[in-house]
Amino acid sequence: MDHPRYPRPLGLDPLAYGGDYNPEQWPEEVWAEDVRLMREAGVTMVSVGIFSWALLEPERGQYEFGWLDRLLDLLHAHGIRADLATPTVVPPAWFYRDHPDALPVTREGTRYAFGSRGAICHSSPAYQHAAATITEQLARRYGTHPAVALWHVHNEYGVPVSDCYCDESAAHFRRWLGERYGTLKELNSAWGTAFWGQRYTRWDDIQPPRLTPTAGNPAQQLDYARFTNDAVLANFKRERDLLHRLAPGIPVTTNFMTALSQCQSMDYWAWGREVDLVANDHYLVAEDPRSQINLAMAADLTRSVAGGRPWLLLEHSTGAVNWQPRNLVKRPGELARNSLAHVARGSEGAMFFQWRASRSGAEKFHSAMLPHAGTSSRIWREVVALGQELGKLAEIRDSLVQTDAAMLWDWESWWAQRLEWRPSVDLDARERAEAWYTASWDAHLTVDFAHPEAELSRYPLVVAPALYLTTEAAARNLRQYVENGGTLVVSCFSGIVDEHDTVHPGPHPGALREVLGLTVEEFAPLRAGAAVRLEGDGQPPLRAEAWTEFVRPEGAETLWHYADGPTAGGPAVTRHALGSGRAWYVSARLDGDGLARVLRAAAAEAGLPERRLPHDLEVVERVGEHGRYLFAVNHGAAAADLPLAGPGTELLTGADVRDVLAVPAGETRVVRY
Repeated sequence: MDHPRYPRPLGLDPLAYGGDYNPEQWPEEVWAEDVRLMREAGVTMVSVGIFSWALLEPERGQYEFGWLDRLLDLLHAHGIRADLATPTVVPPAWFYRDHPDALPVTREGTRYAFGSRGAICHSSPAYQHAAATITEQLARRYGTHPAVALWHVHNEYGVPVSDCYCDESAAHFRRWLGERYGTLKELNSAWGTAFWGQRYTRWDDIQPPRLTPTAGNPAQQLDYARFTNDAVLANFKRERDLLHRLAPGIPVTTNFMTALSQCQSMDYWAWGREVDLVANDHYLVAEDPRSQINLAMAADLTRSVAGGRPWLLLEHSTGAVNWQPRNLVKRPGELARNSLAHVARGSEGAMFFQWRASRSGAEKFHSAMLPHAGTSSRIWREVVALGQELGKLAEIRDSLVQTDAAMLWDWESWWAQRLEWRPSVDLDARERAEAWYTASWDAHLTVDFAHPEAELSRYPLVVAPALYLTTEAAARNLRQYVENGGTLVVSCFSGIVDEHDTVHPGPHPGALREVLGLTVEEFAPLRAGAAVRLEGDGQPPLRAEAWTEFVRPEGAETLWHYADGPTAGGPAVTRHALGSGRAWYVSARLDGDGLARVLRAAAAEAGLPERRLPHDLEVVERVGEHGRYLFAVNHGAAAADLPLAGPGTELLTGADVRDVLAVPAGETRVVRY
């Protein structure tokens, strides 16, 4: 089977393994020890220079590259590749001394101060010029250095702040609006400014959605979220284009944070089209007893942003982080399980923050590959063991993850649903996405995420967990998908508004009314803590919390109805035959068991096989030019047996296997067929 080659770090033949390396925090005599230990651990690449702007340019136009020259030479001499950053996430103190107005302003009007990271007004011309200047200096000096394998622009765009409400941002916003709408008439129409007397007659009257006495204009707020994403992305593209021009042949990336609970302000569908190699950072929600599901979701979303291509895990942790309320350690073996689960779902390696634990600064209690305890620690032993395991998996490069279904996700719809004055604070788009994803994970379905307007015909099953904002193009796309034989499952409060947060004409669910074959006459949120029961002929009962709806079928059949609550007797879960396919609608916020039952039923109707596997055994397949690779990650406390389709070789142990693969508790196995 032929597979195209995808961008990967230049000259890196094995999988990427290593972490953020910050040697500037240590005396230079420590560097030799670091490199020796990197070799012992199997490190193949490190990220350098991310927070080094003040060291590289201690005063405007004065450059000190000697230490970085020596570092890159040292890495190259020992066969370690460099992911070289542009350090534009933290401008130096001298920059803010000269340009205090480049510090961002909150919606409430408070200007942030220097002393942390990411305090940037992305509309600031002074910042844009300074960032381009240091990027050009680095590109000219290191664009041909033999250690450089990858350019790492900035760091975690949008974290911890992305939007700014200063006057410079206001002017930039007005220019952006002019390009988007052309005339004030079009803008007034899109924003619904006839409401509350907000009509604009001059562009200069338009401001960012700063703090108002009560709820602000939702269309204005939604456009400001789009504007912020575009302004930040423009700064990335400016640096990327410089690097492409001055250092051709070296891929350019930046580290996303696709985990839905961790980053809210970037539309990664747009960003994924602009990087050469999609890279992601992921940190467990440590107190989640099934944190492996959030990990899998982030990995699947990252791969989907990459268009199904291989991607790179650029940061995760060896153990505890330092910024959660309770920073729990990883259990023995969890470090490897986390890393290999990312690889199973498309990553071409596993990188960490960071190599050597810091002694000072805000992250001194964050775990590292080389912890404060040194090489006599459990973490170090597991780091060395993982390096050996990744070394055995180099042949999986360029292989593609095989998927069963698609889950729709749209950052713009999420932004819109999160605005003020929605029918219930208990209905959250992120929560619904995570709940439906959990049901798919428990059913052992591997999913892609997809934009609602994307091509969907290759998927027998498509799930829309939360699609409050649904464009006409998305509605046409979903209708065509069903008519052509697809099985679509839509969750509650979807299809309600268009791209301007304007309610679609006619009864709810607006844009999705025809494909679902029903109308929603009224939303019926529940009181805090209340629940209702759903019953169906020959079906097990279901339970829902927080949200119900008054549904009137118009062609759809009722599978479950409300047995009690404000909508008692009315349809709750429906199915509509349209063309060659079926569209299901779930009008309530079902609990986990209810979602699992509905998803299994829809998956069976879509022709997907029911996989009876151990509950906590994660199974994912990648296919490439060297064969098929079956990853089995056992998150359970007992050994698990996985039936095999044929004989193969287990790559981590070298054992020949057939019929059944034994996966010890807490371990991972990778079989090549």
